[in-house]
Formats: sequence, structure tokens, C-alpha cells
Amino acid sequence: KLCGYLNKLGIKGPIKTWKSRWFFYDENKCHLLYYRTAQDINPLGSVDLSNASFDCKVENGEGVFEIRTPSRVFTLKAISKQAMMYWLQQLQVRRWEFCNTQSRFPLHEGAKVQWNSVLLTCFCVLVCFYIDVVDNEDFLPPVKTPTEAVGLKAASLPAPQTPTALQNISLKHPWTEIQNTVYNICGSKQLWGKNGNVFSFSEFQEHPENPDEEQEAEEGTPEDGRMEPRLNWVRKARWMNSGFPGLPEELSRERNPMDKVSVLQQQILTLAEEVKSQKELVKLLHKALEAAQQEKRVSSMYITAAEDKDRLELVRHKVRQIADLTGRLEALEQEKKELEQILTLRDSHIQELKEHVQLLMEKNHAKQEVIMALTEQMARELSDPLQEANTITAETLYKQQEEIEHLKDDIDAYKTQNQFLNSEIHQVTRLWTSVAENEKALLMKCACLQARNCQMESKYLTVLRKLQEAVPGLPSSHAELVRNLIQEALQWEVKEEAEEGFNLNTVSEYDEYGFMTVPDYEVEDWKLLAKIQALEIKSNNLRSQEVVEKPLRDRWNSVGELSPSAELKSLIRSGIPVEHRQRVWRWIVSRHCSHLPDHYQRLLRQSQSTEHPACRQIELDLPRTLTNNKHFSSPTSQLVPKLRRVLLAFSWHNPAIGYCQGLNRLAAVALLVLEDEESAFWCLVHIVENLMPADYYSDTLITSQVDQRVFKDFLSEKLPRLMAHFEQYRIDVSLITFNWFLVAFVDSLVSDILLRVWDAFLYEGTKVIFRYALAIFKYNEEEILRIHDSVEIYQYLRFFTRMIMDGRKLMNIAFNDLNPFPMKLLRNRRSMHREELEAELCELEQIKAAYVKEKAEQGP
Repeated sequence: KLCGYLNKLGIKGPIKTWKSRWFFYDENKCHLLYYRTAQDINPLGSVDLSNASFDCKVENGEGVFEIRTPSRVFTLKAISKQAMMYWLQQLQVRRWEFCNTQSRFPLHEGAKVQWNSVLLTCFCVLVCFYIDVVDNEDFLPPVKTPTEAVGLKAASLPAPQTPTALQNISLKHPWTEIQNTVYNICGSKQLWGKNGNVFSFSEFQEHPENPDEEQEAEEGTPEDGRMEPRLNWVRKARWMNSGFPGLPEELSRERNPMDKVSVLQQQILTLAEEVKSQKELVKLLHKALEAAQQEKRVSSMYITAAEDKDRLELVRHKVRQIADLTGRLEALEQEKKELEQILTLRDSHIQELKEHVQLLMEKNHAKQEVIMALTEQMARELSDPLQEANTITAETLYKQQEEIEHLKDDIDAYKTQNQFLNSEIHQVTRLWTSVAENEKALLMKCACLQARNCQMESKYLTVLRKLQEAVPGLPSSHAELVRNLIQEALQWEVKEEAEEGFNLNTVSEYDEYGFMTVPDYEVEDWKLLAKIQALEIKSNNLRSQEVVEKPLRDRWNSVGELSPSAELKSLIRSGIPVEHRQRVWRWIVSRHCSHLPDHYQRLLRQSQSTEHPACRQIELDLPRTLTNNKHFSSPTSQLVPKLRRVLLAFSWHNPAIGYCQGLNRLAAVALLVLEDEESAFWCLVHIVENLMPADYYSDTLITSQVDQRVFKDFLSEKLPRLMAHFEQYRIDVSLITFNWFLVAFVDSLVSDILLRVWDAFLYEGTKVIFRYALAIFKYNEEEILRIHDSVEIYQYLRFFTRMIMDGRKLMNIAFNDLNPFPMKLLRNRRSMHREELEAELCELEQIKAAYVKEKAEQGP
């Protein structure tokens, strides 16, 4: 058992006192209990060691150490430095054993994700290997057990003496003190119960539910293996400490008569102090008993009174007593106020006297310094100069030797402190590692639960959508129920946030760039599709967080200065994390566009002085730009004026194009990511003048039409079944895809997938648009092939980009499944179709001219 006497620092206001306490470690709860003496049965308090840390500071004094818990700091003092180090080491060992026996957090059995279990297994193996290695490190050698300070022998010795008998009594726990005193007087609880005492100790016992086990424990029955051993060795210690002839013979043989006498005298003094404190306690109990008896007599008289008149007289007597006591209380309060005023006046007078005394002491000190200085000067003049020098040298040497000895002691103390603190840091680090492992398991379990919850909610919404399609064939009551369920499902998050304040799998209203995750479509079916898509994307992101997203983010964090390479190309295709996207986009734009100093500001000044012909069209398109983004949804939004300036500056920068519908959405996306309007302007210049072919945004949009013919060729080669299906039902895909190419999928894909497309598009060029356009059709190929009506196909193609849930799958299709995709082939196809288109346009112009000439010849 880890037990022994320690001094505990008690703080009561400005008063600090050391009180002797018997400390005992409870291994079941990892608590350090403390009592007034080793013979007490009920503790005065306890210290929770499971979350505590230990510290010893040299400046606090020898034997002083601290136990820091989350709620309090306990300052203790051992009888020696060796005893202090023994206590600290043993407390560390007990804390580690208790924390190690705690069961670890069980992983979620229902999360059937293979990478989850593999990752946890690897992490646990690494942690166990780390612990096995560091266990061999020995920061502080084991301290020999000081038997005179801890253990059963320490319990048999007298308790440390205090200047007064009442100093060691705990005023915070009077009931516990009374319980312990009564128990020590009576010897056992069983004997006290037979005498009929009113005090009850049942609330302080370890196992009050089974009185038979308590009795067996007190009598020391050996058959009960679970009994508490504390009562037995406490009685033994008290018996050994009794000071009567019943001492063990071994102790008598080991000591000489003088030692026996001194021990007996010491025990007599201890017993005398104990009797004195018990007498004071008995006096207090007598006073309480007299008051209770007086109250009992009055109550008896009231009960035994034969008539109501007598009882009324007793009540009146009580009322008069209460009034008298109230008057006395008011008089005493008034007297108290007067005394407080007098005390205040006296305190102020005392303070004045103290200041006067301090002034006199300072004057006296100054005079004494002058006298000492004159005395030393006269002594120097009278003494021999050589003898004076020798005396000074000897004194200096002696002081230096003393200082060296003190410094050596300090060095030894600091070395011991350093060794202990190293061991404490080492053990706390091991505990933190275990906590981190549990936290990681919790986070992974939470992510799996979130993903499953999103999936379940998505499936529920899909079922509601299927029911919505079947509403015309349902009874009116069932149709109304389906509509109510849909409305409730679309309002889930708002209700949960209002009621609970948080939501486990919340799909936030806006993403990092301000796009609505669930756009507010007018068509209810589109709302459901958007909600399903948002939930599926959330689920996919949660499932790939540890396996894909975290390693990708780590790779980006390790990228220093950016330079073109195959590795950077692969990273950009995988998607740029939000925290790195702005930096990478700026680097890409600066590689291809030379930022002319003050060029953008000059264009702004020109647009302010002269109105551009495209200014009216720009103003008409501003309210229609990214209506599903909170930064552009209102005319008063902060980014709307910036977008206006960027478009006006570009119209003056490139007069051949001026402004074309679609440029507003390209510039808006650049503003959202780059934030700075000048950087967004140069990004727009890079897209229009470097990435896109010439005449892509001209009045005729000839290059845009060429790309649509090239895309149809690629669609026939890469997805022949789908193209044959379109030809069978006379579907012109350019009606859907023309806008994809013109604005690089803005307003067609969700923001999470859109920005990944833009990452690769800015770095590689328009080939990325062809790849992703083909990938979108391949992603939904089977769904389209199941539709056999041209009208339904067109309706499906209007919103089928909203059915894309897995951005990683789409990326793999675009950059892996569609290979090879050489740029040379793309250029050749563009050249061929451009010649064909120009010839067709020329032929149309000739037909138009012939028609006009024919009309002119016919006359009116």
C-alpha cells in the first residue's frame, strides 16, 4: 500500500498553513485519499490522479512538490527529498497502471470500409512499437523506499506534531472530524451501534448495500477476499501506537531503556493533546445537547398541555421570546456597525502611525548607515593597510567558498528536477498518444456515420422523387402526403439547426466560394435532384477524406516553388485544395500574361471618361450572372461593381471582341477565386486570348461552331453506341453542349466539380473541355440509352449534369478512360471543320446575294 504522512498546504484567505495529513492511495479509483491521522476511518478529501500531472520546483523548498489536476493544485511536503522523489515516482507508476487498464474506444462495427480497419491497424502497430521502444528509456533511477516515512511502519509512528492542538483539525469538514473522533473513542462502528448512538456512518462506507460484508470486513474474517483491508491495519497501527505494555516484543528488544522512555513520553504528549482536543469537542457537543433538550422540554409541554388556552400561552411565550431575540439581534447589529466604524477609524489611525514609524525607521537607518560608514573609515585609518587587505581577502574567499557550495547544491537539485520532469513529460506524451489514437478513431467513425447518414437521406429523397413522378396515379390523400414529405425533406436542415443548434451531416447552404449547395430552382423536381446531388457529394467527400483528400493535401503542402512538370500536371488534374487554389491560379496566369504596369488602371479611367458601346449589354447581363452565388445574387453585392469594372476594362483592352455574352460568367468565377479584380481581369485575358482559339467570342462565333462539329466527331469515336442512339432519335447535342464550351461549364456543373475542371483548364487549355464533355456523357451513358423518346431525351439532357455525384469518378473517366487524346488530332479536326464551315458560309452568302438580286429584278 502506498501510504504515509505528508504536510498539505492549506490556504484560508491570506493565511497559509501546513497541516499534517495521512495520505492513502486507492488503486480502484486512482484517487489519493487524505485523513487527519492514520487511525481515522473517513477521509477529509481526495485527489484524482487519472488526469493529474506532477511537478517539483527547487525554489519551493526541500521536499515540496505539486499535484496539478484540471480543477485544483495541491501543494504537499515530504519529510525529506528522498521521500518526495519516492512519492512522485510511485504516483507516476500508479497513474500509468490505471490509465493502461482502461478499455480503449471500440471501433464502429457497422462501418464496412476496408481502408478504415487497415489504417487503424497500422496506426496501432506503430504506437505499440513506439511505446515498447521508449519503455526502455530510464530518465530517473528508482528511489529506495523510505520505510520510516511510508507504509505500515509509518502508520505505527506518532503523527507529526503541530504548535497547537486545533491547528491540525479541518474546519471545512467538521462532520467528518466528529465521525472520526467518535469512531476512535468507541473502537468500532458495531460497538457504537449497540450503545444506541444517534450518529450514522453508513454514508461513508465503501459498500453500504451489504451490511453482512461490512461486519465481516471489520472483524477481519479471512474467508472474504473482497473485504477492505484498511480497517485491519488501521486498528493494528492504533494498537501499536497505544503506548501500553502490549507493544510487540520485537520492538521492545530492539530499543534500550532510554529509547523506550522517550517513545513513551512522546506518546504521552500525543495522547494529552488528543484528550485536550476531545474535551473541547465534548464541550461543543454538550452545548448542542443542552439546546436540544431545552427545545425538547418546550415541545413536550406544548404536546402535554390539556387545553388550547395553555398551548396558546406557550405559543405567546415563544413569540415574546422571538421578539426579544429579534430586538437583541438588531441591537447587536447596530453595535456591530458602531464597532466596525470604530475599527475603521482605528485602522486608519494605525496606518498613519505605521507610516510615521516607517519614516522614523528610515531616518534611523540612514543615521546608522552614516555612523557605520564613519566607523569603517576611522577603523581603516587606524589599522595596518596590509592586515586590512589580508582580512578582506580571507573574508572574500570564505564567502566565495560558501557560494560555490550553495551553487553545487542548486545544481544537484536542478539535475534531479530535470530528470523527474523528463520522466513526467515522457509519460504524459505516452498518455497523449493513446488519447490521440482514440480521437482519430472517433473522427473516422464520425466520418463513416456522416457518410452513411448522407447516403440514407439521399436514398430517401430519391424514393420521394419516384413517388412524385407517380403522383398523377395516386389518390388525392396520398398525393398530398407525398407533397408534404417533399416539402419537409427540403426544410430538414433549417429545422435541425433551429432546434439543436448543430447538425451532424449538415449540407451547408453555401460552399467556400458562396455557391448555393442546393439551388433554389422553381421546379420542385429540380430542387429534389439538387438536394440529392448535394448529399451524395457530401457522402463521397466524407468517404474519401482520409484515403484521397488528406494525402492529396499533404502532397500540395509539400510543393514549394511552382514550376511546370509532369508531377504538377498530375496534381492539378486531381484538383487544387481551396487553400492553394488562389496561389496556383495566379502563377498560371502570370506565366502566360505579362502584367503591364498601370494598364488596368488606365483602362478603368478610359471607361469612366468614354462610354463603351457594350456598356448597356454589360449592365443587362450583370443581374443574370451566377444567380446561385451569394456574392452576385443581389445588385448591392460587393463583387458586382468589381465585375462591372473588369468587363468594361476588357471591352477597351480587346476592341475586336468588346463584350460577348458568357464573358461575364468567366470573369465572375475568376473574381471568386482570385478576389483581386486586376488579377481577375488578367485571368479573363488569358482565357480569351491564350486558351481559346481566335474568333471564339467574335460576332459570328465561328470557332465555337467548329468546336461543336469536332466534339460530335469525338463523340462518335469514343461513344459510338450513344451517338447512334442520338442519330436514331435526331438529337442535336450541340443545343446542350454549345454553352458548355462557351463558358467552360459555368452554371452547368456544381461548384466542387466545376472548379476542378477549371484547375486543369487554366493549365492545359481547351482540350480539358473536350475531355470533360465526353466524360459527362459517358458517366450517364446507360441512363440515356434507356430513354426511347426524343422529347424525354431532351428533357433529361437539360438537367443530367445535376445527376453527377462523384467528381473523382468523372475525373478518372476524363483523364484515363478516354485516352489517347492527342492535341495534334484536335488541331487537325478544327482545321478541317473550319474549312468546311467557311465554305458553307460562303455558299450561304452567295445564295443570299442571288436571292436579293432576284428580288431586286422582280421589282416591287
